[in-house]
Amino acid sequence: SPQRAGGTRRGDMTAGLLLVILGGLLEVCSGVSANRGGYPSFTDEIPFKITWPGAEFTLPTSGALYSEDDFVIMTTTEKEKYKCLLPSLTSGDEDDIKEYSGPSPGELLEPLFKRSSCSYRIESYWTYEVCHGKHIRQYHEEKETSQKISVQEYYLGNMAQKSQSTEVPTKNIEGQLTPYYSMEMGNGTPCVLKQNQPRATSVLYVCHPEAKHEILSVAEVTTCEYEVVVLTPLLCAHPKYRFKSSPVNTIFCQALAGSPLRPQRLVQLDKEQEEQLKPRKRAVECFNSPGEEAFTSTHKPMTVGGQTQVTVGTTHISRLTDDQLIKEFLSGSYCLHGGVGWWKYEFCYGKHVHQYHEDKEQGKNIVVVGSWNADEHIEWAKKNVARSYQLKDDGVQKVKLVSHFYGHGDLCDLTGKPRQVIVKLKCKESESPHAVTVYMLEPQTCQYILGVESPVICRILDTADEHGLLSVSS
Repeated sequence: SPQRAGGTRRGDMTAGLLLVILGGLLEVCSGVSANRGGYPSFTDEIPFKITWPGAEFTLPTSGALYSEDDFVIMTTTEKEKYKCLLPSLTSGDEDDIKEYSGPSPGELLEPLFKRSSCSYRIESYWTYEVCHGKHIRQYHEEKETSQKISVQEYYLGNMAQKSQSTEVPTKNIEGQLTPYYSMEMGNGTPCVLKQNQPRATSVLYVCHPEAKHEILSVAEVTTCEYEVVVLTPLLCAHPKYRFKSSPVNTIFCQALAGSPLRPQRLVQLDKEQEEQLKPRKRAVECFNSPGEEAFTSTHKPMTVGGQTQVTVGTTHISRLTDDQLIKEFLSGSYCLHGGVGWWKYEFCYGKHVHQYHEDKEQGKNIVVVGSWNADEHIEWAKKNVARSYQLKDDGVQKVKLVSHFYGHGDLCDLTGKPRQVIVKLKCKESESPHAVTVYMLEPQTCQYILGVESPVICRILDTADEHGLLSVSS
């Protein structure tokens, strides 16, 4: 008969999650004893993993605590039986919290607000500026001529209001249940999509002992409402805002009554997933030429909760010689990649523009944004500016930008028409001759602008003909 002894609400949740995790394999699950009133609601903020140790193993002495009496018996549809030991709620730092009588989190952060310091995050197109307690700004600077700089900017919030909550909220950040202190910033730039309501942002301050107030992430959680996560060492003096010692709670499931170490169907599922991943691994290996460094970040990686975060901004492209690179780029055999967040972008000159998302389980999801047709581009170029000039300081007129039309993308559900994109290739001077920035804008539904900026492009822009078409310079 199913057994369950002792435990806490978290133990009940753990057992319930065990049912969810192994739902397709299990026939019987007893995770809650008769007097506990059913399964609680589940949350992904408490991460779990299941391990399958042999009969002889020692329970860990640090992190989550375990009791030999706190377990459930699980039976699979193949009648395989497992005794699963559950972690308890105690984390070992309750005494530190009870004894703490120091400054409040707001007081700990006060030096950051008083000295009017600002933090920055540079992405492919936008730069984010968080001036703590003052404002949050999203902007893009563009040099129109040698003297004039054009700035496109939005204020995502102004005038911070201190958090009034006495509870310590938590958020799942890269699998780590993370406590944070929130500051609300309202009264930002009016949002056209929300009847000109002002933009607003929640700034979540998170303890990180080695941080220097870096911006970990910026996300638009709903239309014109944002969430910014900032890493700061100032909060770490408060025990309630430190990282938990055990980032992932382990459930130990031991085989009983001659059952295999791991359920047979789980072993079979793992093998199937391995087989599916093999061709993709080979494809990645073939993508980069020997000795070629395809992508490297210009930003310092930051480790949070045991996970490495990388701010993806301007990347470095191939180490091939410039002449070889330009020839391969113009032939469409060398493609440029960019983008941050969920969607990434692939641009193959004279071929296509793709938007894609890679998932470990479902593979690569590709949306064709536009496909090249020379005749269609020439017709577009007759009605639009395909080649723009700028006057250099020495009086020489140079091509600064060419625009190409790519149509016949995948059908757009919202408009009922194919997607299309204008690719803008721009000369951008940089300390690194192989730096490239790729970004995408969507000024109208399913009509895009793909910006590609790099020093490599400077060499070939002056070969542009009246339609903006490029060739290998002689």
